[in-house]
Amino acid sequence: MATSAEAMTIGSATRSQALSPARDMNAEKLLFIEEMTTNVDAVQDRVLAEILSRNAETEYLLKCGLAGATDRATFRAKVPMVTYEDLQPYIRRMVDGDPSPILSGYPVYEFLTSSGTSGGEPKLVPMVEDELDRRQLLYSLLMPVMNQYVPGLEKGKGLFFLFVKSETKTPGGLPARTVLTSYYKSDHFKNRSIDTYHTCTSPMAAIHCADTFQSMYLQLLCGLYQRHDVMRVGAVFASNLLWAIHFLQQNWEQLATDIANGALNPLVSDPFVRESVTGILHPDPELARFIHAECSKGDWAGIVTRIWPNTKYLDTIVTGSMAQYVPTLDYYGGGLPIASVAYGASECEIGLNLRTICDPSDVSYTILPNMAYFEFLPIDTASHTTASHHQLVDLACVEVGHEYELVITNYSGLSRYRVGDILRVTGFHNAAPQFQFARRKSVVLSVGTDKTDEAELQRAVERASSALLRPHGAAVLDYTSRACTESVPGHYVVYWELLMTNGTVGTASDMVDKETLDRCCLEMEEAMNTVYRQNRVADGLVGPLEIRVLRSGTFEKLMDYAVSRGASMGQYKVPRCVTVPAMIELLDSHVVSSHFSPSLPRWAPDDQQFESTGKQC
Repeated sequence: MATSAEAMTIGSATRSQALSPARDMNAEKLLFIEEMTTNVDAVQDRVLAEILSRNAETEYLLKCGLAGATDRATFRAKVPMVTYEDLQPYIRRMVDGDPSPILSGYPVYEFLTSSGTSGGEPKLVPMVEDELDRRQLLYSLLMPVMNQYVPGLEKGKGLFFLFVKSETKTPGGLPARTVLTSYYKSDHFKNRSIDTYHTCTSPMAAIHCADTFQSMYLQLLCGLYQRHDVMRVGAVFASNLLWAIHFLQQNWEQLATDIANGALNPLVSDPFVRESVTGILHPDPELARFIHAECSKGDWAGIVTRIWPNTKYLDTIVTGSMAQYVPTLDYYGGGLPIASVAYGASECEIGLNLRTICDPSDVSYTILPNMAYFEFLPIDTASHTTASHHQLVDLACVEVGHEYELVITNYSGLSRYRVGDILRVTGFHNAAPQFQFARRKSVVLSVGTDKTDEAELQRAVERASSALLRPHGAAVLDYTSRACTESVPGHYVVYWELLMTNGTVGTASDMVDKETLDRCCLEMEEAMNTVYRQNRVADGLVGPLEIRVLRSGTFEKLMDYAVSRGASMGQYKVPRCVTVPAMIELLDSHVVSSHFSPSLPRWAPDDQQFESTGKQC
């Protein structure tokens, strides 16, 4: 008799399942997770065999010399580890319309574009149609897990701010779009009413509207009308959720007017969007007065729970670079729990958080072994260098406390592909490892032999903000940086947009004195790694760190610029380092004050000796 794991693994992950009562379905999904995480290595073996079998006749695998073999030993011996640049010539032919089986034995259905802020130019990732089934399978597991911590969510709705981006066609005629646009336009999402996790307040037409103003306006309007039904508020990334709150701050008066009159703002001109709200739009003067009373106070602390009083948690990603938004989310959310429920990429879905209600700093994702074939390249945490590809480690064999770069082999034909995410193993759920997202592989800042990555920069910003801004009732709303080599020695420039968190009237840049901001520069330097501090103190190779405080709204203008150049609104993330001259010019044109570290950070030769010693993976 087949187990539930056998019924839902590789082949059946791509088949629809018969519906049963919600409670039984939840129990079935949870049992599936348990069996998947118990039989990790066996599932991975089956996944690899299935992938290699379906892609056996592709040009790429034939060139590798697999000759139809589907076992791990042959795969390891014959197939090299690659980057996107290695595969780009193959992908270019597919983009141009070559119909032959180049990477995938199945027809390519679409190309997924990267966010545009995760490594430069957007990449085009080929996808086969049944990848959507695997994505949907992972999404179907989220609500059963969440219900263990917050029961009864099926009785309410989610106010999720979801966006699509206008898609393009490749020369070969296939759509090129973001992974979120692909999913939101799919039948899986359109038929999501069977999945209580995706029951939300926003009409489909509002989500599908590529005009971000119209989409956001209508999603907020519908969320306000249904404010007592809302039990969870979220967006994919924390930055998107904060943008939604900022949008409410800017547009609440017009939204209240529309609700009072039961008439829609003429700036919402899309006929499908206007039609989608006819069933909900009606005069509600009492609601309009409530919105006016809450939003006109000037104090936006706890605004989420004030307007949506039944909200149980915020649903958004706050791992990696998104972690810096946690204090601001706490401010607007009134201390609501923040749930980062899943971890995925354009190349494939990867895992889910089995302990959803936890401190954001403790979020770990359990990798599901049926999503793709996963390998891990050890990272030397002392020097942030990678080991040889001969040392690739299987999913079941990673070690707690070690860091690895994620390498995937997916159903769409990417083999031993370096995703660029660095993960840290925190433990195991059954036999399945659990990972924290540590950082992207690329170094963020460097003016010489110093190398500062995203996580280090974030820790430095958080340290300065917590120690020096918080006593003034201020916080860093957002930040980015660049390496300034226009003078010798070069130095780090960090751009800050500040936020008052104590209800004080006035701008944060006016309320925080120059001396405090100067000390923030030094506090950041104290948090940097020993190589930076040695270059700064002993070698004189790095100049004093500079903080440039920006006018309010600058990062919104930066987002507008990125979107105008092709970035996806739904997937946009503030780049932690800017190199594009036009973006630097935009930031510099909005600087209201500039501050430098007033003295040298602490450094001693013993610091380097301690930090340079570490276990080689």
